[in-house]
Amino acid sequence: MAQPSRSPPSRARRPAAEGVPRLRVLHGGAPALRLGPLGEALGFHLRLAQEASFAAFARRTGEAGLKPGFFATLAVIHENPGLSQTALGNAVGRDKSTLTPRLAEMEREGLIRRGRSTTDRRSYALTLTPAGEEALSILGTHAAAHDAQLDALVGPEIRAAFLDALRRLNQGLEPEDDE
Repeated sequence: MAQPSRSPPSRARRPAAEGVPRLRVLHGGAPALRLGPLGEALGFHLRLAQEASFAAFARRTGEAGLKPGFFATLAVIHENPGLSQTALGNAVGRDKSTLTPRLAEMEREGLIRRGRSTTDRRSYALTLTPAGEEALSILGTHAAAHDAQLDALVGPEIRAAFLDALRRLNQGLEPEDDE
């Protein structure tokens, strides 16, 4: 006897109303749930958008065998050879507990070099290896295609305002220097 298929049933996609982006259910097509105040909460929708964006980028880069989380790290090191791990963490929004294992993995994979800083022997100076430059090039191609998809979803007429709003959120939510 044939085994039943374990794949989820296909869902017919409804066309989006003109000018309104189609929203999709992210978790297996479960029935719609009432979200209460989350339905209008900016933070909740920012998190969902970030997760959807990261998942889409991961699908795009999966074929290359490269982790999408490496892209920002490689790009910032490329633009700032010799920077410290602390400066990198600040630039990409990662704390030491998240960044250190990522850098160790990237070093094991031969993508970066961590050498002692010439100005502060307590810190590391980060540089890309030739393999890191190649990985950055591949990920950069995927990132450009991904950003083109995001640009199409946001729309050229509000792209600059949208970026400005995201930057204001980022800057406005950073901790105060005296905290």
